[in-house]
Amino acid sequence: MATRDNEILVRRFLDEAYNKRNLAVGDETLTADCVFYTPAVIQGIAGWRMFATAFLTAFPDDLQITIDDIFATGDKVAARWTARGTQKGPLRGIAPTGNEVRWLGIAHYYLSDGKIKEVWGLNDALGMLQQIGAIPSK
Repeated sequence: MATRDNEILVRRFLDEAYNKRNLAVGDETLTADCVFYTPAVIQGIAGWRMFATAFLTAFPDDLQITIDDIFATGDKVAARWTARGTQKGPLRGIAPTGNEVRWLGIAHYYLSDGKIKEVWGLNDALGMLQQIGAIPSK
């Protein structure tokens, strides 16, 4: 796949999965043995689907991922993004608060045969948890 095609694939994956809530995109864009290091290790399409469903459940109406910066070289794509949403559902045992939150993240995507095989990502989970009120900010 051309470098530009790899970037387009990552954009499509993020947009369709989170903004359009179409988790079937994982079947088309992820390898069967994909691994996400987030820093938890999430294995396979089914594992990713459970991870993504948790966020779509917690932010059911307005979760949006905006890609702030993205670049690709060969079979590697790096993206910096901003997520926004209102917590109206439970998030890993945290009751809904109705708080609007915004958090940042960055991920490196490694592709193989035109699909995402590995993702190394970090995000400001602490800031997001502080904004929903699960962790004191001071």
